[in-house]
Amino acid sequence: MKIISMIPARYAASRFPAKLMQDLGGKSVILRTYEATLKTGLFDDVYVVTDSDVIFEEITTNGGKAIMSLKEHECGSDRIAEAVENMDVDIVVNVQGDEPFTEKESLRKVLEVFNDDHHKEIDLASLMTPLSDWEDISNPNNVKVIVDNRDFALYFSRSPIPYPRDKEAGAKYYKHKGIYAFRKQALIEFPKMKMMPLEATEKIEAIRFLEHGKRIKMVETSVTGIEIDTPEDLEKALKVWK
Repeated sequence: MKIISMIPARYAASRFPAKLMQDLGGKSVILRTYEATLKTGLFDDVYVVTDSDVIFEEITTNGGKAIMSLKEHECGSDRIAEAVENMDVDIVVNVQGDEPFTEKESLRKVLEVFNDDHHKEIDLASLMTPLSDWEDISNPNNVKVIVDNRDFALYFSRSPIPYPRDKEAGAKYYKHKGIYAFRKQALIEFPKMKMMPLEATEKIEAIRFLEHGKRIKMVETSVTGIEIDTPEDLEKALKVWK
């Protein structure tokens, strides 16, 4: 089974412009993410896929592999679908460019689910981490996920799901981490799927797969890491790095 990682990287992020080129302990965030992904040793190849000359040069001048997008893209899945279309590959792992603390154990768990998927029920797999603090649960920047009894995703939301009408019922809350492992076919189909009202309302691309009947296997991990979405996140990351 050939497995590659694709790291989609936009220069112009709405909440924190040029965040991927911010300095994190002497190297840029995107270079740290690329190196961390490569260091896991799980992939036959690792690429950064970008629309930015600055990011392209940052990766290639530091000995990495980068691909320039040919078209404008709405989201990371569109960007990597274009890049892998003509590649001979079975599983494609999308690691977000703002995840410099990407580590091996969580990625290995995500990839393992495909080994046991003899009937090819899984179109893609992703990660979730437990949430316990109500401030984190109610924060719309934390995408929540609920799953069935086999850990297939039922729905993703920026709202607290499930709604705690009965606080004694013992429901668990999970944050969705934006790392996806796709079967190549599911990824190639993504840009051809129409965006529907639920995805458009929540602004969560994983919902598009659910609305079109795809199955997403969720894997629990306790490793949280730091995603760099805001200048405050970068401050936190710098403290951890030091």
